[in-house]
Amino acid sequence: MTLSNLHFSHEEYQARLARTRKAMEKAGIDILFVEDPSNMAWLTGYDGWSFYVHQGVLVFPDEDPIWWGRGQDRNGAIRTAWIAEDRMIPYADHYVQSTERHPMQTLAEIVRSKGYGSKRLGLELENYYFSAKAYLTLQQELPNAKLVDATALVNWQRAMKSEKEIEYMGRAARIVEAMHQRIREVAEPGLRKCDIVAEILNTGVRGVDDFGGDYAAIVPLTPSGKDASAAHLTWDDRPMKSGEGTYFEIAGCYHRYHAPLSRTLFLGEPPAGMQKAEDAVLEGLEAGLNAARPGNTCGEVAKAFFDVLRKHGVEKDSRTGYPVGVSYPPDWGERTMSLRQNDTSVIKENMTFHFMPAIWTDDWGFETSETIRIRAQGPAECLADVSRELVVKR
Repeated sequence: MTLSNLHFSHEEYQARLARTRKAMEKAGIDILFVEDPSNMAWLTGYDGWSFYVHQGVLVFPDEDPIWWGRGQDRNGAIRTAWIAEDRMIPYADHYVQSTERHPMQTLAEIVRSKGYGSKRLGLELENYYFSAKAYLTLQQELPNAKLVDATALVNWQRAMKSEKEIEYMGRAARIVEAMHQRIREVAEPGLRKCDIVAEILNTGVRGVDDFGGDYAAIVPLTPSGKDASAAHLTWDDRPMKSGEGTYFEIAGCYHRYHAPLSRTLFLGEPPAGMQKAEDAVLEGLEAGLNAARPGNTCGEVAKAFFDVLRKHGVEKDSRTGYPVGVSYPPDWGERTMSLRQNDTSVIKENMTFHFMPAIWTDDWGFETSETIRIRAQGPAECLADVSRELVVKR
């Protein structure tokens, strides 16, 4: 793999590896198996739509990582990862979705051959990509090993972004600005929801200026009317209607780095309750941004926001944000901290969050959010520049 094909310098990858090894040592883990594709990409650069089969990276304390995956994906690793080809070990295709054998049998053989068959093996147990069958197979194949829960160990190392990561998220923010601009241009009664989503996706992939966009880890969430009372509905082929509001929860994405941004549009005259929620959320956003400073906790940011909501008499029973960065489907969150009042995680410079103060009632939903970067001093920086008000088209 030539360095010119990588999205980050070799030095940056080595620094990430060093942080991960330090965390492994602190957790008493001898060897770490990483199956989360976001963590695989962050550690090695590997980038492919191959996470529907078992794959992963083995991290050692004193030698380069090993990429392990399906044989037909090895060339993808050669094209995208920084590690040497002899550190890329494939398994045969007859292991894929077999009822007679399991890919983890081949991973266990690598672990044994490297002398770790009776060591402490860290696994991302609470993860979309690691199955119960995978765990049971490793347990059977490595009876002398201690299988240790290493969920989110690598995720936490990703929390503070490098300047290059911030640059990529900034480009993603430029893309999501264009996506929301396109929504405001074309949304009107009678336009099928699938057609407006086509415009969103087209803009997101075409990108802006001299750089194109990537696919986001979550598809556009675009429910209208009473459907917008739900948090995670997508779209259909029904036309947009007067008298309905639609929130657009979307993200720009560049080199797998995300800048989510939500805004709400109403065709016609919005109800008084939605306008009340808008006032509370916009004021609460400013309070939360002001509290999002190094040394404060996630809970303090959430409290600043929720104090404003209570003042306005608006209720919300879910968290109001989470870290974002590099990610793959089905989620663009980093799955570590939460902007939740009881979260005592300390905020540090160059952490990045999706500040997501959505309000859902039984009749409608209102979303306006920001992807933010924690500065060295002062309030958090909003990476995108899109007006936050409820967009009304009469």
